[in-house]
Amino acid sequence: MAVAGKALVLGGGGVTGVAWEIGLLHGLAERGVDLTDAGLFVGTSAGSSVAAQVLSGVPLNDLFEAQLAGPGTEVAARMGLGGLLAFAVAGLWPGDPARGRAWLGRRALRARTMPEAQRREVIARRISEGAWPATDLRIVAVEAPTGRVRVFDASSGVPLIDAVAASCAVPLTWPPVTIGGVRHIDGGVRSVANVDLAAGNDRVVVIAPVTAAARRSGRPAAQLAALGPDVRGALVSPDRAARAAIGRNVLDPARRRPAAEAGYAQAAREAGRLRPLWT
Repeated sequence: MAVAGKALVLGGGGVTGVAWEIGLLHGLAERGVDLTDAGLFVGTSAGSSVAAQVLSGVPLNDLFEAQLAGPGTEVAARMGLGGLLAFAVAGLWPGDPARGRAWLGRRALRARTMPEAQRREVIARRISEGAWPATDLRIVAVEAPTGRVRVFDASSGVPLIDAVAASCAVPLTWPPVTIGGVRHIDGGVRSVANVDLAAGNDRVVVIAPVTAAARRSGRPAAQLAALGPDVRGALVSPDRAARAAIGRNVLDPARRRPAAEAGYAQAAREAGRLRPLWT
């Protein structure tokens, strides 16, 4: 049975996912629905970056304004058809799902990407070198060689920036991240949002820029329902206008501003639905 508590689950979705989530959170807070007062944050990939930024103490308005800036020198990337197919194969792997994740992880270890240190600098510019927040924050990544799922938190002894970088290490696109001598890949390889980690709370809001998954059990809606009948939950994903603003490439920094603005606009339509659940 769930206990009293509020959890905010922030799913993966690339550069545009970060922008859309921040825009949505800012717009909701302006309308009296402040999801950032949750007692638990679960962050996966882009969601881990958003959670770290929100819990850093920087006001939502400032985070939103930063998303409206141009892409600057940030490198655009694209997950090709091969990468998407590899995600699907790993997700549909028969038997032990860790074996599918390890298969994808080994491919990621062999892929030619930018240097790990260079990618870490990109993450550092987003979230700085801040310490873990006092609020319970759980960040999901996957060990590349074994497929083992890692859930990092303040007790893990891992710097926050490394946990976020690992969770954001899209396989075959960005380099795996070394933690404790083991290289890690994106937490979205396990699940696009990892909603099950919010178990034990009676109110759960899931913000998921991406809701597709190879198996139905990995989709945020199914995971939210699986938390049980005692949980009051809601799933927010991009509406039609937001999907158009985000475009086809979620890793394109040039789409950051329109994605953030779309999230902010969508908040006006979501606030009425979320207010009675959260407040």
